[in-house]
Amino acid sequence: MKSGAILLGCLGILLVAAVVFIMFGVGVNNRLVTLEEGVSGQWAQVQSAYQRRADLIPNLIRTVEGAADFERGTLQDVVEARSRVGSIQMGADLTGNPDAFRQFEQAQAGLSSALSRLLVVVERYPELRANQNFLELQSQLEGTENRINVERVRYNEAAQAFNTAIRRFPATLIAGLLGFERKTYFQAETGADQAPDVNFDFGREPGTAAPQVPAPATQP
Repeated sequence: MKSGAILLGCLGILLVAAVVFIMFGVGVNNRLVTLEEGVSGQWAQVQSAYQRRADLIPNLIRTVEGAADFERGTLQDVVEARSRVGSIQMGADLTGNPDAFRQFEQAQAGLSSALSRLLVVVERYPELRANQNFLELQSQLEGTENRINVERVRYNEAAQAFNTAIRRFPATLIAGLLGFERKTYFQAETGADQAPDVNFDFGREPGTAAPQVPAPATQP
């Protein structure tokens, strides 16, 4: 009788412990899912801001290429940088893939650099600086760049909250079992605090055709 009562008592304790562990695991899982969805939602905002910039570039190129003897090399740099960005699947969630995330970040940084050089070169063309269409596009691009910076900061904040949560004990035990993995952060590019070198292409022959801007890739 006494041994049976002890056995039942032990089973009861194990049952209570199991229930407590399951409830704790469910709570941790739900919290991590909420945080992870926050990261995914903010990643979508980052992508939307970058896509907005990519959509503005064809109109910018068409406006700028109308200027007499505008540097072909500068335009070509923008077209090629935009093409590299378009080769990366914008709809993909790269937050858990550090290598793919870095490729995405580097391609976007390359486009930012090419656009910066283009806007510096434009200062040599009074007709462009007086062109209302160009001024509107320039204003939209500046606003988009600001939005990109804001969304990147917000993404990093969401990623930090998630990464911190999956590393805290004892939640880290549950996170590992359920397959939650850390998210990659946006980082400042090396030399991002330095002004870009501007390589003027004065060798363009009059009447040379300006580079063609490929149509935006269809998103899945």
